[in-house]
Amino acid sequence: MPFRICIQMNLAHCYGCGRNNPFGYQLKTYLAGDETIAHFTPDEKFTALPGIVYGGLVASLLDCHGTGSAAAFACVAENINLENTETIPVRCVTASLKVDFKAPTPMGTELELIGKLRSIEGRKIWVDMTLSAGDILCATGEILAIKLKSDV
Repeated sequence: MPFRICIQMNLAHCYGCGRNNPFGYQLKTYLAGDETIAHFTPDEKFTALPGIVYGGLVASLLDCHGTGSAAAFACVAENINLENTETIPVRCVTASLKVDFKAPTPMGTELELIGKLRSIEGRKIWVDMTLSAGDILCATGEILAIKLKSDV
């Protein structure tokens, strides 16, 4: 059963995933086994060329999914039971993001983002990601996320 990765309500202002940000993407990352998954369907306001999504959106989606994924993987590593909590006590920020564009990302098609843990070293969490539109691999990414200290 997948679990939604969400942060505490008073901290949920992120442009990508924050449910308190009415202008954002409202991206929802789910933990499903040893991967994370999210879906997003871009509309014409994200156009680069007719029918094609601009690269900044692709990078932004990978950034948000990557930090959500890092938080989920940190919870698993710390044996935090996501089944019994509505929000998770782990927050991560981006230290480094690398995006490789593989194919034009089509407009109006549901995009699927997948995250896989590469490694955790202390507060540093590396996640490898893909962004696909159906059978088309549009981009790959890797993120180094930093787990924030609990008093932040």
